[in-house]
Amino acid sequence: MEYVHTLDELKELQALPLPDKIALSKLRIVEWYEHHNGKVCVSYSGGKDSTDLLKLVRELYPEVPAVYVDTRLDYPEVREHVKATENVIWLKPDMNFREVIEKYGYCYPYKEAANVIYCARKGAHWANNYFQGLNADGSESPFKRRFIKWHWLLDLPYKISDQCCDVMKENPMKRFHKQNGLAPYVGLMTAESWRRQRAWLRTGCNSFSTGMSKPLSVWNEQDILRYIVENGVKIPSVYGEITEDEKGKLKTTGEKRTGCIFCPIGAHLDKPNRFERMKETHPALYRYCMTELGLDEFLTAVGVPH
Repeated sequence: MEYVHTLDELKELQALPLPDKIALSKLRIVEWYEHHNGKVCVSYSGGKDSTDLLKLVRELYPEVPAVYVDTRLDYPEVREHVKATENVIWLKPDMNFREVIEKYGYCYPYKEAANVIYCARKGAHWANNYFQGLNADGSESPFKRRFIKWHWLLDLPYKISDQCCDVMKENPMKRFHKQNGLAPYVGLMTAESWRRQRAWLRTGCNSFSTGMSKPLSVWNEQDILRYIVENGVKIPSVYGEITEDEKGKLKTTGEKRTGCIFCPIGAHLDKPNRFERMKETHPALYRYCMTELGLDEFLTAVGVPH
C-alpha cells in the first residue's frame, strides 16, 4: 500500500498544542461514528491511553460500549478500574498465558524481533537474512542491521514468538467486532513506534480499509498525562500520582505503562524493569510468574535482572 501522508505532515500534527489535538481527535471520532452509523466500540485495556480515548468518545457519544479482553495478565488495579467503568463488555481469550507460552513461547525482546526469531527457526530465508543485516532479497540494509544483535537468541532452548498478543487479545477482539458488526476505536499513538508511524502514513487516523480508528495517533505520552491532569480523568492506582518536574515534564510516580504484567517485552531496557518493581509491589504475582510460568529461568537466560 502506498503512503497517502508524509512524515512532515505527521511531525506537523504531532507538534500541535493539546487543545488542537483534542479537536482533531474528536473530528476523527465523529467521522468514524457517522461512517459506521454508530455501530462502533472502544477497544479498552483499562490503561491510561485507552481511558483517555474512552472519555473523548463518550463526551460525544455516551452510549458507545467499551470492550475489554480479560486475559488475567493485567495488574489487579487495572482490572478493578475496568470493573468500575460503565458499559464495558468483557471477553475471554481462547487460551490462557501458560498455554500460550507452552505452544508459542515468550515474546522477547520486542514484537518485531520475536517474529523474526520465530520465522527464522521455521526456516524462513528472509528472516535469516534479517539477522545478517540484509533485506529479504539479500541486499544490504542499514535498517535491518538492528536485528543482528539478537541473533544469539536463536540458540536458546526456549520458544520465542510474537503470537501471544494475537492469541490472547487481538483474535478475541477481531472475532467480537466481526460477529457484532462494530468498528473499533483503538488508543494507539504513532510516537510509540516506527511501525505505527508507517501505518498512519498509509491510512491516517481512520483506516477504513482495515476497519480501525486511531484518534490518538498524533498524541504523545505528555499529551496523555496532560489530558488526565487537566480533565480530572481517573486512572488505575498502579500508575501512582502524576507529578511535574522543574522543566514542566509530567511523569507518573508508579508504573509508566501497564500492559500485560508477565510480558518480558522491553524488560532489557528499563532500570528497574517491571519484574524488579513487581517483586516489591506485587510479591505474590512475582512468585507466581517466576516459578509457575518459568520466567525466572527465561529471564536469567536472556540476562534480564529480576
